Amino acid sequence: MIIDGHQHFWDPARADYPWMNAPELAPIRRAFGPADLAPLLKENGIDASIVVQCRSAIEETEEFLRVASVTPSVIGVVGWADLIDDALGNTLDRLRALPGGGKLVGLRHQVHDEADPDWLLRADVKRGLATVFDRGLTYDLLVRTRELPAAIATAKAFPEGRFVLDHAAKPPIADGGSAEWFDRIAALAAHGNVWCKVSGLATEATWSDWDAERLFPFVQHVANCFGEDRLIFGSDWPVCLLAGSYGEIKGALDACLAQLGPTVRQKAFGANAQAAYRLVAA
Repeated sequence: MIIDGHQHFWDPARADYPWMNAPELAPIRRAFGPADLAPLLKENGIDASIVVQCRSAIEETEEFLRVASVTPSVIGVVGWADLIDDALGNTLDRLRALPGGGKLVGLRHQVHDEADPDWLLRADVKRGLATVFDRGLTYDLLVRTRELPAAIATAKAFPEGRFVLDHAAKPPIADGGSAEWFDRIAALAAHGNVWCKVSGLATEATWSDWDAERLFPFVQHVANCFGEDRLIFGSDWPVCLLAGSYGEIKGALDACLAQLGPTVRQKAFGANAQAAYRLVAA
């Protein structure tokens, strides 16, 4: 099974997405749903996808589960629930009882938007993470270089938990990278309970001036650090449309992964997502 490990659905006419207000995001400030994605998956040989949260609202998670219940290609949902809510366990149990609830595979929060770079280390957040892992779910780390030290400490604190690093922590590709990113990625990867999504890289480059060659040093670094069993391909559609089409993004990452060997590429396009999220084929 070929899996897109990271894509989104949204409709700004029905809900508020604060991160989408920037003028440069106008091209993607419209509705994107399963009917828009379906032909792209077919054209690019993708069998299934994981839809990932876009806003901090339980209603979105409920909606994604409803969508998943009637969309066979959506094999998993990484939703949102309030980690610091004392009733988190009850909330997760309720979500799993909804139509499509069996496809809830993980949670995510926009950690890089928190003022505190050590947000993940708060006692109430750690209690929430313990509940997430107790329910057998995966936690997606949406962090940048600034928050990587906290992510490293969190991965160490929960050795039995499963973490997925989104977008390789958004390396500053447009600026040529940074020593802090390279070093901290290596430190995070030293914890074997963390996977890394090779996703969202083109939008960290200069949108109008990038190619696979410019992305490759960053893909190569995460591959060297995480190894062939912990890399996951993700399109980051429709955010990726700011930099290129679904096919262009998929083609560039495919080319980068292929340079690292057929086994690396094959696992990144399916088996590793299944392992990280304990996916069950539809």
